[in-house]
Amino acid sequence: MGGTDLTADDDALYVLTAVLMTPARFPSVLGDDYPAACDALGLEPYDQGYGLVLGQDGEGARWTVIVDDVSLVAVAIASWDCGMEYDLSPDERSVVAALPGWPLAVATAAPGLPAPHDPEPEEGDRAPLAPPSADAWGPAQRRLGADEVALQWAAWRAQMDEDASGDAGAEGDPAPGGAADSAERPRDPYDGVRRALDELRGYLKDAPPVGRVRSSFAAGDARMLRADGPGWSLVARTDDMAFVLLDDEPREVLPVARGPRLPALLEALDAMAVRPS
Repeated sequence: MGGTDLTADDDALYVLTAVLMTPARFPSVLGDDYPAACDALGLEPYDQGYGLVLGQDGEGARWTVIVDDVSLVAVAIASWDCGMEYDLSPDERSVVAALPGWPLAVATAAPGLPAPHDPEPEEGDRAPLAPPSADAWGPAQRRLGADEVALQWAAWRAQMDEDASGDAGAEGDPAPGGAADSAERPRDPYDGVRRALDELRGYLKDAPPVGRVRSSFAAGDARMLRADGPGWSLVARTDDMAFVLLDDEPREVLPVARGPRLPALLEALDAMAVRPS
């Protein structure tokens, strides 16, 4: 799609999906917080946010169109989530930018078009957006993993009986049975968990960039918390335990027992977290 004109026939965008980009709800794959996620796309971190519309042009090329009509994108997403059809057609005046590629993996493709592919670059174009590799492990994969734990909380929680969650120790104390007296003490993954919890307590004293701590609806009267920091991600329910993922522990989900201090920390984090409006 040449430029940002969505109305001309040769620039038509065949919309496949869309996501919100607001302080309380943004693709965490792009960054630990809202300003970082905006920076990854070359955007200013405006409070009202953006909508990201992912689609293909008439030649099948992938494009991410960024619009400032957040309400329109929110209505479309809500309709799709309810199984309803909704024709998401952003007005060209709402278009902020059109970037080649997709930052997220999209399983569908527009019918009657060539298979999704990156557009041919022109001199001076930025590299196409692309989802992170599933074969690697780093900050993007760690944040995506935490998102998945939040989505599948019940399944992850079901794996943790009282004894298993107790083994994690209160707020990340070392699991029993470690080689603490060994001359060459093996690396304890809960060192990273304790560091993450210490940094979270620091957030209560010095506010982090907006979006580092986010609160969303959970069943009952609880809230689901998602928090990120350099090298770690946390998922927790305010009425339950927590899980931590670390850059240094590829694909490991480390349980944190509720313990005596975790409830107060989670409640305090929820009080300062940003929430979807």
